[in-house]
Amino acid sequence: MRFRISAVPGLMRYILAKGSVCVNGVSLTVVDADTFSFELYLIPETLDRTNLPFLKAGDIVNIETDILARYIEKLLGMGNSEKDASLMNTLSENGFV
Repeated sequence: MRFRISAVPGLMRYILAKGSVCVNGVSLTVVDADTFSFELYLIPETLDRTNLPFLKAGDIVNIETDILARYIEKLLGMGNSEKDASLMNTLSENGFV
């Protein structure tokens, strides 16, 4: 089953393709992400053991982002400047975030 979940850009900065995200307490791998949303594919086992298949378009979910991106941001003392965005892109392109 395919899901696309919308989130604010401030949260999306920590969500990227092949990264981890937790939705309603279920840890999942992100398939694709853009500025405002991310996509997940759920396997039958996940559908059988969680409440996720009962979600409807427009339902509010709890989202927890990958802690590694937040740690990197904190360690580097980053804000929202272009330099910070460039560094995050470099880290992401090289598989560190």
